[in-house]
Amino acid sequence: MAEKKPVEVRREGAITRVVLSRPQARNALNLPMCHGLAEAFAGIDRDADIRAVLVEGEGPVFCAGADLKERKGHDAAWIRQRRLASFAAYAAIERCTRPVIALVQGPTVGSGGEIAMSCDFIVAASDASFRFPEAHWGTVGATQRLQRVIGVSRAKELLFTAREMLAGEAYALGMVARLVEPSRLKEEGMALALRIAEAPPLSMALTKQSIDLGSRTDLESGIRVELAAIERVLADNGWKSGIDRFLQSVGTNGSEAGEARTV
Repeated sequence: MAEKKPVEVRREGAITRVVLSRPQARNALNLPMCHGLAEAFAGIDRDADIRAVLVEGEGPVFCAGADLKERKGHDAAWIRQRRLASFAAYAAIERCTRPVIALVQGPTVGSGGEIAMSCDFIVAASDASFRFPEAHWGTVGATQRLQRVIGVSRAKELLFTAREMLAGEAYALGMVARLVEPSRLKEEGMALALRIAEAPPLSMALTKQSIDLGSRTDLESGIRVELAAIERVLADNGWKSGIDRFLQSVGTNGSEAGEARTV
């Protein structure tokens, strides 16, 4: 019997699910899973038919952090290479040109939070929680993404104390974009992915790229990034069909007609 892969890629039409699949280890991140995530997202970027990605954990836990058991018996050089592999996995998620949604349930610890924060946004079950205990484990981690998501002082408080942050607090701080009942997590995630998939792929990719690039610079430079993206859309001519679809929707029902009047 073939050994189960630590990362499974499941295609559902234009939507791809990337599943952390080590439920017996609470989906703890090990070296094969790092490689599996990098390979999965490299494949997604090569497939033009994929329009949105869901990242989720198999079982009741999204990811219980790094698998510390695999480090036993290894030297510092191996540990360093293992950490570089995790950074490469997070970067592969962040570089994905398609919108990527993390579906988080149960305890999410350390590296699990890094995976979730590498996605474009997080949808969390109301029973989810986040904890970053790296400093208390004698190592360093989550010092960069976490502060960019919730701010420097809040990140320091979480990292220094290693306390658990419940989903409601994570939502209030902006780390979580949506909170849902645990039983509806997968359903809500798929509904969001399908809604995203309705948009023209070029405009969606350029919207994501413009936000990501703009977040790293000042407003004036960000506007130039957006103008460059607009020029690409105009050169593609896809905007014409978008206007046609919009005009066809006007007046089809009360809500869309109301939206049209505000444009």
